[in-house]
Amino acid sequence: MADFDMVLKHWGPVEADYTTHGGLVLSRLFTEHPETKELFPKFAGIALGDVAGNAAVSAHGATVLKKLGELLKAKGNHATILKPLATSHANKHKIGINNFKLISEVIIKVMAEKAGLDSAGQQAMRNVMAVVVADLEANYKELGFAG
Repeated sequence: MADFDMVLKHWGPVEADYTTHGGLVLSRLFTEHPETKELFPKFAGIALGDVAGNAAVSAHGATVLKKLGELLKAKGNHATILKPLATSHANKHKIGINNFKLISEVIIKVMAEKAGLDSAGQQAMRNVMAVVVADLEANYKELGFAG
């Protein structure tokens, strides 16, 4: 619970501008891990150099961060939020669990730079995301997705 509280103390700047922060997260994810861009068919026509500042990329990034905000505010009691997310990402999008680990690290970097997440906060976010990813993985196994 303390980890969730520590992360939520720094969530305000992200929540105040999901679109900008979401665009930063996805742009950095695609830059640091170019193979992840292939997981987003709707961005196929956007050159890697053009993803930063692209409205569609920023809008999707905002969606990602809004869902993360819901998960954070649930403080571990997130089964009803996570189940539909796991189902769509396993059955429809076919997103491997490792990709959640990659984006988690990118979110931590962006929060450190833009929301003042200090080293203790970064560790708290890693702890929180480890729980979320483990629960996602458990859902994946239930669904029969190796992810």
